[in-house]
Amino acid sequence: MLQGLRTIVYPAPDLERAKTWFSAILGVEPYFDQPFYVGFNIGGYELGLDPDASTEDGPVTYWGVDDADVVLAELLNSGAPAHTAVRDVGEGIRLASVREPGGAILGIIENPHFQAV
Repeated sequence: MLQGLRTIVYPAPDLERAKTWFSAILGVEPYFDQPFYVGFNIGGYELGLDPDASTEDGPVTYWGVDDADVVLAELLNSGAPAHTAVRDVGEGIRLASVREPGGAILGIIENPHFQAV
C-alpha cells in the first residue's frame, strides 16, 4: 500500500522568509517557486513550503502510492479519520491525508513523476 517516503510539506505563513532560510540551509534554490508553493528537490525527494498549510497541523509527510483513491479508501476502512480528500495539485500529482491513531497527519501522494535516486 505505502511505497516509501516521497514528500514533506512545511507550513510557511511567511513564504519568502521560509524560502530564503531553507535555500541557505539546504544549499540549493527551489526548483519550483510560486506564490502558492515552493518546492526543493533534495536527493530526489520533495521538501515543500505551503503558505496556506496550517501551522497547528505542523509538517505533513506524504507516502508514495500507486492510486490515491484506492489507498485513501483502504485507510478510511481501517478506521483512520479523513483529514483531506483526494485532490489534484497539478501535473497528475494527487494528494490526500488521514489522521493516524496518534492524531498526527499521514499524507499519501500519487506522483507519476517520482523516480527514486
